[in-house]
Amino acid sequence: MRQAPVSLPLGIVIRRTPSASRWVPFSWKVVAVIPGAAQADWQVLRQEGDVVEFHAATVPLELWHTDTEAYLASLSARVPSVGVVMREQDGPSGEHPYDVLLATVSAYEFQDYADSGEELLELVPMPEGLVAFVRDFVEAHHEEEVFVKRRRDKKRMDLVEDGRGDARISQLSDVYRAPRSGRPH
Repeated sequence: MRQAPVSLPLGIVIRRTPSASRWVPFSWKVVAVIPGAAQADWQVLRQEGDVVEFHAATVPLELWHTDTEAYLASLSARVPSVGVVMREQDGPSGEHPYDVLLATVSAYEFQDYADSGEELLELVPMPEGLVAFVRDFVEAHHEEEVFVKRRRDKKRMDLVEDGRGDARISQLSDVYRAPRSGRPH
């Protein structure tokens, strides 16, 4: 029976600053996460001049019992981080150009999204309380996987047959023969 994940609502804070580019009016960056946040839809948290911080969305942070190795990889990073995955909204990019899709503390899941190249990805430092929450989850559910060395076939590969080459690769002729030259002898 597959166990359900442990879920924690995680608020995503995005900062909008004026862009240095003349082609793009604003620059957007994920700057923080809020563990246990209520639902929000681009709620303004703070505004200082042209710089605005939004509680853009609240997404569930899901911890699976089978992914503890990936969580350990995230926790052992120099700065433990939450990976936030966003997608540009279709249509005109008005006041809020991104949809927040996912927040993850799995280094492997975040890398899978990075490989696709279709989403905008940002790493945000994990708050201390969230580090403790993930560490407690890992300690409760992590099981070391025992390394099992793969065994080869029973065929002996240490036997040498001169001129035959590797027995696993079919050869049409002697592999040590001299190549034919186009000139007469």
